[in-house]
Amino acid sequence: MGVYRNKGACAASLIAMGWAMAAGSALAQDAAPAADAADGIVVVGSQIKGAKINEALPVTVVSTDEIKSAAAVSGDELFRSIPQFGDVQFNSQYLPGSSNGARGDVGSLDLRSLGIGNTLVLLNGRRVVAHPTSQANDQLVPVLSYNTNAIPVNGLERLEVLRDGAAAIYGADAVAGVVNTVLKTDYQGAELSLQYGGAEGTGLREFNANGVIGTNFAENRGNITLFGSYDHGTGLDSTEQYYTESSDRRGLFEGTAFEGSTSLDGRSTTTPFANLRTYGNRAVTINGTSLTNASGQFHVQPTSSAGCVAAIGNDRCIQNGTMATTGADRDLRYDSLAQGTSIMPRLNRLNLFMTGHYDISDDVTFFAEAGFYRSKTKAQQSPVATLSSIPIYVPASNYWNPLGQAVFANGTVNPNRLAGTNAPTEGLPLTINNYLFDDFGPMNVTVTNQQYRLLAGLRGEFNGFNWESAVSYSEAWARDVSDNISRTKLQEYLSLSTPDAYNIFGTSVNSQSTIDAMREELVRYTKSTLATYDFRISKSDLFTLPGGNVGFAAGIEARRETQLDDRDPRIDGTITYTDPLTGAVSGDFVNSALNNDTSGHREVFGAYAEFAVPLVSPEMDIPLVRSLDLQLAGRYEHYSDFGDVAVPKIAGAWEVVRGIRFRGSWAKSFRAPNLEQTNATVVTRANSRTDYIMCEADVRAGRITDFSQCSRAQTTSARRSGNPDLDPERAKTLSFGVVLEPPLPDGMGHLTFTTDWWRVRQTGLVGIFGEGNALILDYLLRKQGSSNPNVIRAAATASDVEAFAGTGLTPAGEVLYVLDQYTNLQPQTVKGLDFNLTYRTPETSVGSFNFAVNASHFLKYYQEPSPGIAELLAAQDAGDIDAAVNISGGRSLLQLDRKPKWRGSASLTWSLNNVTVGAFAQYTGKVYDTGLIDADGDYWTVKATTTANLYGQYRFTEGSLSGTSMRIGVRNLFDKAPPLSSSGYQGQLYSPLRRYWYLNVSHKF
Repeated sequence: MGVYRNKGACAASLIAMGWAMAAGSALAQDAAPAADAADGIVVVGSQIKGAKINEALPVTVVSTDEIKSAAAVSGDELFRSIPQFGDVQFNSQYLPGSSNGARGDVGSLDLRSLGIGNTLVLLNGRRVVAHPTSQANDQLVPVLSYNTNAIPVNGLERLEVLRDGAAAIYGADAVAGVVNTVLKTDYQGAELSLQYGGAEGTGLREFNANGVIGTNFAENRGNITLFGSYDHGTGLDSTEQYYTESSDRRGLFEGTAFEGSTSLDGRSTTTPFANLRTYGNRAVTINGTSLTNASGQFHVQPTSSAGCVAAIGNDRCIQNGTMATTGADRDLRYDSLAQGTSIMPRLNRLNLFMTGHYDISDDVTFFAEAGFYRSKTKAQQSPVATLSSIPIYVPASNYWNPLGQAVFANGTVNPNRLAGTNAPTEGLPLTINNYLFDDFGPMNVTVTNQQYRLLAGLRGEFNGFNWESAVSYSEAWARDVSDNISRTKLQEYLSLSTPDAYNIFGTSVNSQSTIDAMREELVRYTKSTLATYDFRISKSDLFTLPGGNVGFAAGIEARRETQLDDRDPRIDGTITYTDPLTGAVSGDFVNSALNNDTSGHREVFGAYAEFAVPLVSPEMDIPLVRSLDLQLAGRYEHYSDFGDVAVPKIAGAWEVVRGIRFRGSWAKSFRAPNLEQTNATVVTRANSRTDYIMCEADVRAGRITDFSQCSRAQTTSARRSGNPDLDPERAKTLSFGVVLEPPLPDGMGHLTFTTDWWRVRQTGLVGIFGEGNALILDYLLRKQGSSNPNVIRAAATASDVEAFAGTGLTPAGEVLYVLDQYTNLQPQTVKGLDFNLTYRTPETSVGSFNFAVNASHFLKYYQEPSPGIAELLAAQDAGDIDAAVNISGGRSLLQLDRKPKWRGSASLTWSLNNVTVGAFAQYTGKVYDTGLIDADGDYWTVKATTTANLYGQYRFTEGSLSGTSMRIGVRNLFDKAPPLSSSGYQGQLYSPLRRYWYLNVSHKF
């Protein structure tokens, strides 16, 4: 079977051919004993209720004991502890300088590092709504993730992770696998738990309270279970730990090959010392000395800095030219981390959930779920700064303009105009190239996330068939509020000819009333909804073969998805700013370009069928084939926006002798493009990119010796657009494995070892060429005498001409923006191995032991370059592009940045009577930091790291404390700092916290 579009007839043929799959097992860490068929529990990977569990699929089950060992309180912490999950791109440590990214209390899932959105998340077996705010992935396109912090971790009965493609069972997004969060149900009694903890050497303190209460009613025909959890965290400041206390990280790399590398100085060139240019690039002199360069550029600096041409008051002076990237001017850069910004925000989080059921009759049961999550975070970031692509002007009428009008319109003489200049008496307007509004203070960011879920259904039995039907509605919204500055009001105050005018020159202190008059809140509101209906039937014994009963399941599902991205009126074009000199229209916020609102919806209908086929049973007594089971599945889905998709899956398990089993599967999966990728009109994003043609000019002019010394990074705007013609991303998955469960003598416990080889080949990945690559192509073409038409530049100024003089290159002006569009790109192939070992002892005189090891190893991670990227790579191999230039989007990505070859964890729990001791260790292999590269093209190595957790617990069984348990624990027992990277540490891979102590007290009523 293949993947089809616009062929509705394939649904019937697909089901008729019987592509289906049987129940996959769950061994704890691929290893916990699966439920008996009589329990009626459907393990993730199958819809056949009560089918024989035959271990055909690799499933990791994380129990409550393992959650305790990992000391996980949030969903983010929980998934970081599972080696098969890759880096966490959506996380609360990610605090971009604008609201364009998902901020606040968020976490994401990236099973096998195949990318955000390739893992399907279920709650009690049904889909959950996605977090509504998108974020750019490695392909620089907006992706959506389920927010893992909305998972009530303390309310989990278990966590099931199917490490295999499962679109044939569950539909879109199950490319890497499926995560099923199973909450506590049928609870009787009550339990309350309180936990308090903090990180050594910091002010971070966290408090958690959670409880569960449940009861049967109507003579045990029904049950209702309620769970609640509250979390509070005080946040973590950048100044509290040495690897986050400064944006200048050169000191951290002393004694290494990168000692003194200027690329490690991450301090911003946008500072409270304004970089300016006379409008029209008019050169200005003062008493015969150049006050500006030939392009009219100059900057403000302290009088204590060398190179002052003219003092302007309050220990400020003017130096001609732009602020240099080397020498004394480097010390004028702004160190936002040293000023104290948030590494982790202050947090309040509430999670509530209710499950219930009632037996209407002996054959029919009503069931329902209701969940509510709300969080609020507060963080501080670097102050608002200008965008070079959208200029702001200081009019000649500005009271503080040193080149302003000689006499203001009100007849007063300008006391701040410099004497002896050749500026005309009517004065010169000034263009602000870059400026940091430090006097506005740090940018305060408040993010509120809310999510709820309602579900109701019926299930029962009819003529031997189990059936179930349910409807659900889920909604998630986020409100991101941050400080900003109205460009219109700023222009108004810059135009004043009185001391109330806003002063960017530092020659006076701006009044609080002036600052408050220009301050505005930037509000971004996003919302996503999910409405579902399903009807399922299953029968564990549809008919009988010599090998046993054939299981069967089938169902239909319908869902409606919506997404809304409602931008602030000052960004979406409702309230605009009109350039007073050029008439150009832009967004009204100082640091934001125009971004239109985006909204979209789709309807999806799906149908699936599934069979569990036992070909050989132990009773047949066939040599070397103790059992042989096939699992077959297929699914058809129709999308209202792009057509039809059909995917098959086949899996099998062959038990050679008791305790030795081989398993394998093959499947096709798909991921539908999200609603933002298809519906967005213009999405403007700004990132720090290097203009490599300037580096080439610097090398040729002898200003630097090689590209590793280049300091031409700048904020570059990219204008990206959605594409309604996008195809779904497709994938083929293949896996083979072995399960060893040797029968041990009585009293020796239970041992399980599994290993699985897997391969995923994805095609049609949604991506863009990327503004970084666009600048590299522009650099290559300009060396050849042309240029990249998608790189839009300003006209070259006189200083640009001077910078390129004698290089043989045509002068290039400042980059204004880069044009790009989402498209389906080339394939990528990922291969790996999973290893799981568990050993459980029975109760002995010295207690019982549970030991588990879980490891993931990448064998290959290769992204085939698109034609444009292939051209760049070939040019680099030919020596036409410098080796120090990092070209993204092709070649092997293994061990680059956030993709280590090895990740692993181990846990050991010992229990004796009322005492339990648990230990947990986690290993992350080395990676190469592409943000730090030498002249030979070699990357900095981010070292491999192992961290360990330990806890001890005592359970009281007598006296007034009977039913109470006390646990004291420590995370990061040996106080290991995260390994160094060019950004200080990699928050997608590592927690920023050192040793962390906590105390937990719980009581069962």
